[in-house]
Amino acid sequence: MAEEVLLFGTWGSAFSRRIEVALKLKGVQYKYVEEDLANKSPYLLQYNPVHKKIPVLVHNGKSIAESQVILEYIDETWQGYSILPKDPHEGPSHVSGPSSLTIRACWNTDQKEREKAVEEINEQLQFLEAELNEKRFFGGKEIGFVDIVGNIIAFWLGIFEEASGVEVMPREKFPKLCKWANEFVSHSVIKESLPPRDKLIAFFRNRFGAGTSK
Repeated sequence: MAEEVLLFGTWGSAFSRRIEVALKLKGVQYKYVEEDLANKSPYLLQYNPVHKKIPVLVHNGKSIAESQVILEYIDETWQGYSILPKDPHEGPSHVSGPSSLTIRACWNTDQKEREKAVEEINEQLQFLEAELNEKRFFGGKEIGFVDIVGNIIAFWLGIFEEASGVEVMPREKFPKLCKWANEFVSHSVIKESLPPRDKLIAFFRNRFGAGTSK
């Protein structure tokens, strides 16, 4: 019986794109199923009945939800490329990306609220800037778990900046993170797993507004 691997996601989601990256790095063949979160399919509700969210990975009928849990499952299930670090003490154990509320605040017309949101994001980025040290990736020479989870910082954060007109990761303040982000999105597997930049910018402008700066 052939192995069945399904991935339920949405085109603009950093979380479902994480899973695509992991599967491609592992060389796992899978079928991608695009979900409309405004009109969720019966299959998504069947495989993730509690949270009803993407991404969901279905492996031979077994469903796994939550992107970081799925990444761990992929690394433990398939041989080949190592996603999780061999040394559990190597680098940060997780990446705390900006929350949706913090991102939404970047579009706030109140300057104090925008500054508060930028300050909150900066605190998270400063920790990661220090953790990178002189490494190419958080995983060392190759992309690993923390890099994949950090995709929202490497790619989506720049989208938020351009769409809102609010800069949150200036190169002069975060030179190592900016260099890492460029290395990350330039990787062949990552490039083919990213959504169209222009389409994503238009999506966020349409959802949150055209931006706050002129």
